[in-house]
Amino acid sequence: MNTEDFDYYLPKEQIAQHPSDRRDFSRMMVVDRKTGEIEEKHFYDIIDYLEEGDCLVMNDTRVIPARLFGHREDKQEKIEVFLLKDVGDNNWEVLVRPGKKMKIGAHCIFSEELSCDVIDIKEDGNRIVKFNFDGIFEEILDRLGNVPLPPYITEKLEDSERYQTVYAKNPGSVAAPTAGLHFTKELLKKIEDKGIKLVYITLNVGLGTFRPVSEDNIEDHKMHSEFYTLTKESADIINETRRNGKRVVATGTTSIRTLESVYKKCGEIRADSGWTDIFIYPGFKYNVVDCLITNFHLPKSTLIMLVSAFSSREIILNAYKKAVEDGFRFYSFGDCMFLK
Repeated sequence: MNTEDFDYYLPKEQIAQHPSDRRDFSRMMVVDRKTGEIEEKHFYDIIDYLEEGDCLVMNDTRVIPARLFGHREDKQEKIEVFLLKDVGDNNWEVLVRPGKKMKIGAHCIFSEELSCDVIDIKEDGNRIVKFNFDGIFEEILDRLGNVPLPPYITEKLEDSERYQTVYAKNPGSVAAPTAGLHFTKELLKKIEDKGIKLVYITLNVGLGTFRPVSEDNIEDHKMHSEFYTLTKESADIINETRRNGKRVVATGTTSIRTLESVYKKCGEIRADSGWTDIFIYPGFKYNVVDCLITNFHLPKSTLIMLVSAFSSREIILNAYKKAVEDGFRFYSFGDCMFLK
């Protein structure tokens, strides 16, 4: 299967530059993943598609202020350091711009309380840096760092909390699990009152989520790794839901990646944590998830491939075509789809 098979046309003006005025007022395309039948609703209607006894799985990761701006010790030119992965002992894998200026041993100063030294350069050009600081790193990062937005969002975000889900709890992501941005606390309370169990998992979203598939044959693409955690409490609720013949509803591709990774590794759903580079594309057999809430994804991305595997390439591309025709808003701050 070729990467070009997952391309579609999207006018630039339909890339959402800001969130809707109210989270749950986003538009929602409801798609029968077997027949392709389409309804057009708003996200607050999601409660009508959830049934008593179902469980709703959400990724409670929190986006960290991963963009730091500083300068080299011997120069005043600006250096951007983008945090990717905590590798322990105050060392982080980072992207550096301009990279050529930051060789091993280079020292970058962000403020009087924070600096870093390049201690290694990986094959892909990413740097490993050691941070030097006085105090608590997370608190310093909150003061000095900037929450990163996807490259296709060019307008300033007035309220950075709109790029966090209302249930964001565990810091570690450099991008939001955007399908969850549509929920409000009030809507979650209504869902819970209807008898749907709320289940939280954690997968720290990496920058690779925005990287296009560069290989012609999708099977040649190498996925980035992301760290996940599934607790015993969450695993027990999911297993109980499945035993009772009810549905597991995943919020976003990150929830799917976590659940299907655990099943692939363990042969069942149970408490687990680790790194996953699972690549889901048409032909993949889903073992855990029955329904999916997801945003509209970039052409030729691993995410549209995952969604196509949950239904079919033809049904998904037809739904995307109709979404374009009907003026839906796309990507992180855009509208969403419910695949039932």
